[in-house]
Amino acid sequence: MSEVVNEINESGVMVVKLNRPESLNSLNYGLVTGVIEAFDEASSNEKVRAVILTGEGRGFCSGADLSGGGWPTEPEWSTGEISAKNMEFYLNPMIKKIVNCPKPVVNAINGIAAGGGVGLALSGDILIAAKSARFKLVFGKQLGIISDVGASWFVPKLISRARANALALLGEDLHAEQAEDWGLIWKTYEDDSLMDEAMRIALQISDSAIEGLKACVHAHDNASNVSLDEQLEYEIKTQRVLCDEPAFKEGVLAFLEKRKPNFRNLK
Repeated sequence: MSEVVNEINESGVMVVKLNRPESLNSLNYGLVTGVIEAFDEASSNEKVRAVILTGEGRGFCSGADLSGGGWPTEPEWSTGEISAKNMEFYLNPMIKKIVNCPKPVVNAINGIAAGGGVGLALSGDILIAAKSARFKLVFGKQLGIISDVGASWFVPKLISRARANALALLGEDLHAEQAEDWGLIWKTYEDDSLMDEAMRIALQISDSAIEGLKACVHAHDNASNVSLDEQLEYEIKTQRVLCDEPAFKEGVLAFLEKRKPNFRNLK
């Protein structure tokens, strides 16, 4: 059984599904490399215009597979060395593949996201969750380590240092509706409608100017690290490029002709 399953529909939406439901989709070598391969495919395949990342079963991702995970290792490596190499060569590249995917990514968080699963859950461009979903930073309180797989970056940027500290130090569950109220995710939906809503969003994206949508995401990321003057310069440089692209020309023409733009057949 493949630990990651993906398929592309006729509209160009690729659904990438974590497929280790018996362990709440815990992160092992096969799953992580499967996600990397799926996002390599999403990035290179011109038919793909949007991606949905979700989990099979009742959990999104429970974090690292602490029973072993099948990671490459050598007898002389310490536990810390093994962890560091896994992060450097597999876990961190997985997060970067998702964040840097040139196609917009919708994460449909269908259940528990714990430990490294929190970082994975927050890696997409639009984050939605089932009402039963919850987030749990178990690293510090339970394991004596820091949040990783990107969680130490995503969580404080999205909901503040104060809230991130409390979640990490106390290890309490953050339920989906509270996560929505705090701004960790975009919206929550009833469990049985989550995937329908994820597909609705992805289909809307797939009909849009996807390069421009990703440029919006990158602009927001850039803004969190620079001054207003620097961001205004970033806007100038970015618009200088995008306003010469076919998507902008089609958008303007469609507006003037009072029709819906066709971004799927640009030349």
